[in-house]
Amino acid sequence: MSQNANQYSHLTAKERDSLSFPARIIKERNLLKGEILDFGCGFGKDVEILKTKGFQISGYDKHYFPAFPDQRFDTIICFYVLNVLLPEEQSKVLMEVSSLLKPTGKAYFAVRRDLIYEGFRIHKIHQKPTFQTNVVLHFRSFFKNDNCEIYEYQHYNQIQKADSTCPFCNPGSEVDLILESAQAYSILDKFPVNPGHSLIIPKRHVSDYFELSFKEQSSCIFMLNEVKKEIQKRSNPEGFNVGINTGEVAGQTVPHVHIHLIPRYSGDVEDPRGGVRGVLPERRLY
Repeated sequence: MSQNANQYSHLTAKERDSLSFPARIIKERNLLKGEILDFGCGFGKDVEILKTKGFQISGYDKHYFPAFPDQRFDTIICFYVLNVLLPEEQSKVLMEVSSLLKPTGKAYFAVRRDLIYEGFRIHKIHQKPTFQTNVVLHFRSFFKNDNCEIYEYQHYNQIQKADSTCPFCNPGSEVDLILESAQAYSILDKFPVNPGHSLIIPKRHVSDYFELSFKEQSSCIFMLNEVKKEIQKRSNPEGFNVGINTGEVAGQTVPHVHIHLIPRYSGDVEDPRGGVRGVLPERRLY
């Protein structure tokens, strides 16, 4: 998290002796399938109750159950977590949930709809400032009342877009996503120049990186940083090249923005000096 991370987000966890409202809705609709994770479970009451009802569920919470999961899940629930996080933290949660979800799994995000204003308030019980913000997600909403809205999320490439032939607007369902956020997603390059070669792709169909909005560019760069960490864990490269091809004369072959993250390893070329200057080979050295 950044140095501006909200240090008071954990104070919103509540003591309960019954199933939370979103959990009841999800359970009544038979959406709790297979191996389940409660992401941001607070004190873990939903996990405790659902276990007694025979569900195969575990919980993760940054503050109360901090051991980050080491497997993927069929179903992930994430209730009222995003409402107490700053934008950068929200994006991080979306990416973490995407990485923990099995390719054909589904996640359910519940957000509050009864917030009158955004910002810090004094918590009634803890008497310390807690942050609250309204959240709107670009996923399918299937429940909403005056207090709560519930969204269904599945990996971007599992949702067929019949009106698009662009390989990045409509990636195949067999592709394994690395990370996904509201604005962007990342996959391994289909024709990698090195092991771990990854692409960071904005969801909106734009050919020129410089035509992306600042928010989209920021989302891509934030994801680039997180994908780098993931590839570092997987392949332990000794360096990276980062590149964007904009225009045919610059080598762009797919007219949809994508950022290349290319891991580098000792000995992968005879002389690595010059790096990205090698796009014009005769001018690589200086």
